[in-house]
Amino acid sequence: MTRLRNYFLTGFIVTAPLAITAYLAWSMIGWVDSWVKPYIPARYNPDTYLPFPVPGFGLIVALIVITLIGFLTANIIGRTIVSVGENILGRMPLVRSVYRGLKQIIETVLSERSDTFKKVGLVEYPRKGLWALVFIATETRGEVQAEIKSDAGETIAVFLPTTPNPTSGYLLFVPKEDVIELKMTVEEGAKLVISAGLVAPEYHERTKALAEAALAEGAQPARSSRTASSRPNR
Repeated sequence: MTRLRNYFLTGFIVTAPLAITAYLAWSMIGWVDSWVKPYIPARYNPDTYLPFPVPGFGLIVALIVITLIGFLTANIIGRTIVSVGENILGRMPLVRSVYRGLKQIIETVLSERSDTFKKVGLVEYPRKGLWALVFIATETRGEVQAEIKSDAGETIAVFLPTTPNPTSGYLLFVPKEDVIELKMTVEEGAKLVISAGLVAPEYHERTKALAEAALAEGAQPARSSRTASSRPNR
């Protein structure tokens, strides 16, 4: 019975992530197909000619359409059309706030120049002596930095995720000297938050490997200099 239990747990650990990943991917494909396929003309839809639906066709069409829109927007005519559309949206009281906010968030997340969530750190929260894991976003800018600079100095914006759901949390503006940057990646930090501290990065093994590599590099030139000094002068 002990062996059977161990076999079952091992199989569960192997299959559970695969099954959850496949389920989420399949659900995402089905959700996109349900939105896109109704707008595809029947003569271009393979479901019209086949006795079974083709999963993922709507997703492929959506990717092609989004790419074409990006290509058309890159030229002068496309930029003019987008500018006119944004001006129209800017005159709508409720829609303009939602549109501008979503656009700014998406541009910040997808911008290659942004340092959004590329570092993990520690801050003392909710009181001194208690440490919380945070994702470092960017340096504080604008009115917030201007108002708190006299009291807190230079600050950075950090995101404090909740466990086990890291998509919700708190936005904190913390002085730079109060944030301890960690070497772990954002993915490793997310795993640590989701698992409630049960899945920790292999920091000790990594540090040991780096130390051994540094010692090996330091010993090599020392060995070569020792060999050169031991040679007799001719």
